[in-house]
Amino acid sequence: MDKKLLLEDDGKTQKVKEISMMNDAQKLKMILGKLSWSILALLAKEEMYPLEIARRLGVHEQIVYYHIRKLAKAGAVTVVREEKKKGATAKYYKTAASAFGVEFPQGYKTLQAPSLVAADEQVSSFFHEFIDDNGAFNGKIVVGSPTPHGPFKTSARDGHYAAHLTFFLGQLAKMPLDFAIKLDVDVKAEKEERNNFVLVGGPGTNLLTQEINEYLPVKFNMRSSSEGFLLGGMVSRKTLRVYTADAAGLIAKIVNPWDAAKRIIVLAGNKAVGTKACVLALANFWKKTLQEYRGEGDFAAVIQGFDLDGDGKVDAVEVLE
Repeated sequence: MDKKLLLEDDGKTQKVKEISMMNDAQKLKMILGKLSWSILALLAKEEMYPLEIARRLGVHEQIVYYHIRKLAKAGAVTVVREEKKKGATAKYYKTAASAFGVEFPQGYKTLQAPSLVAADEQVSSFFHEFIDDNGAFNGKIVVGSPTPHGPFKTSARDGHYAAHLTFFLGQLAKMPLDFAIKLDVDVKAEKEERNNFVLVGGPGTNLLTQEINEYLPVKFNMRSSSEGFLLGGMVSRKTLRVYTADAAGLIAKIVNPWDAAKRIIVLAGNKAVGTKACVLALANFWKKTLQEYRGEGDFAAVIQGFDLDGDGKVDAVEVLE
């Protein structure tokens, strides 16, 4: 019998199991008798030998042997192991599949091709903690408030880049039950730090990026002055290189300092255009961006955005470190 996968989708989770397809009327007739079906129901749960089946069903052993031979000939049951019992060999049987069906050649529908993003092992590993057991996004995407806030009194102009990011994440995970995007001021007010976060925006516009700056492998240089704070680009702890270009940014993944079981991913630029470069680097050029990601420890990639077609917008990126 041909074996295929049976898909079940209840709107929350998708499950599959193997199903043997019957395309022979004679074989189908062999398994549809009342006793044959009772034997199949037992063997679908656990492997058993004929005498054990006979005792369970309250019938003569020879009758069970007769039906077992028919089921084996139809390909519905198979021997999984043998065991010596009182000088004889007991054959243990099990159903050949967890389901059986009748198939006609018509009626197939083409499904959407699987996402190349979801099939990429690096991307799946990078977002592993952000996808729960049901395949839904497990975390919060945090953007800066569009109203003046924080020590810089800035109005974030990079929050809309999260929309492009969510299209990308939608290829990896299903929608969560709770709303996934929050403003930094709301997260701070509600003290939700114990979570998985994707932070969009640098420390000048995103209060959470500002708070975890000291934990980042590439740190934003925040200097105090008589006017409050000034940003002086990014400094790599590893190479000590300084990156000051407006279109430069950081993609990082670290342990959440408020909860070691959670993770934080940061997409932050020196300016809004740098944050855009980081979102593009992850969403459009993930193979190049994550090629050094190893799945353990902190990760950081310094991104530089470029305008190759001269229209004044970032459309290409390079990984500087």
